[in-house]
Amino acid sequence: MSAFDQGRVRPGDDGLANAAAEKLRSMTPVAGAMAYPFLLDAFHLAVSPTDGRMSFGRLALAALCLLAATVVPLLGLACAYWMTMAAPSSFELRARRLAYISVGAPPLFVLTGVGLGLLHIPVSDELVWVAAWLAAGLYVLLGGEPERPATSAAIAPSIAKWRVTHGIAAAIILFYVAFHLTNHLLGLFGPEVHGAVMKIGRTVYRSSVIEPILVGLMLFQIAVGVRLAWRWSALPADAYRVFQIGSGVYLAAFIVTHLNSAFVSARAVHHIDTNWDWASGAPTGLIHDAWSIRLVPHYALGVFFVLGHLASGLRGVLIAHGVATTIANRIWATGLAMGALIAIAIMSGLCGVRI
Repeated sequence: MSAFDQGRVRPGDDGLANAAAEKLRSMTPVAGAMAYPFLLDAFHLAVSPTDGRMSFGRLALAALCLLAATVVPLLGLACAYWMTMAAPSSFELRARRLAYISVGAPPLFVLTGVGLGLLHIPVSDELVWVAAWLAAGLYVLLGGEPERPATSAAIAPSIAKWRVTHGIAAAIILFYVAFHLTNHLLGLFGPEVHGAVMKIGRTVYRSSVIEPILVGLMLFQIAVGVRLAWRWSALPADAYRVFQIGSGVYLAAFIVTHLNSAFVSARAVHHIDTNWDWASGAPTGLIHDAWSIRLVPHYALGVFFVLGHLASGLRGVLIAHGVATTIANRIWATGLAMGALIAIAIMSGLCGVRI
């Protein structure tokens, strides 16, 4: 029984107080998501001293703000796990699903900014962001109580084939992901090395045959992944399943955002080459630009979650084929650790670190 389940109203409790406290706790992911852009603003102010001098205090404050912003999706994961229970009420299920959506805050905030720019809407993206999360929170708090969701026995057979298809498509996309991440790692040796390798890769993945197939597979993964996440989010889940669902939600938001930024904004509208300068926010850079700082957690967590999601899928395959759960869990944990290290290395290169 989860902590959230234990917090339900019971005979003898102060019913109104317990219900109110439960609903307030369910808004924790909403509060984290709403705070996200302002944590990035605080980081930018800390690294932009008016006198040009960067004190240790400012550096520490900047690091703390960026760390807090990066933790927002992890807070969503933790809350989704805490809110996982058998036979949830409609309110509890809405709250859990909103917690999963909050995991995708970094790419969704990028999508908000780019989308408003493309639509030429002269409204602060932070204002739109806060309004959207307030509306989502109110929906969770004030929504009605329709039928309870289906049980695991009813859900599992209906998505078993989709899980297999999702895994097969992921295995194909993995070739591109491996090249793409390796190419970004080479940025540690300089933009010239990255550019030379990317030029070779583009002859394949930007060809008139491969690129439409690759984009189609990405969109297919989003559609199937969202379907799987929606179904599995209604069921009890251990920490491994919660991470798999949450990382999948992040990747769905990340892929949509990245496709929009690269294909629509950069290539179709502004006719910008999506090269190293584009990715690294040149000439100002990702760190010192008030808008581009949002790309740091967006990119870093994108790398971490794509590798973590693959590790989660591998764990499931290993267990299904008779590998001991303890061994599969160690492989999963190793995958997450490697994902974190690779994410740090890639972001270090994008922010100017060179070997």
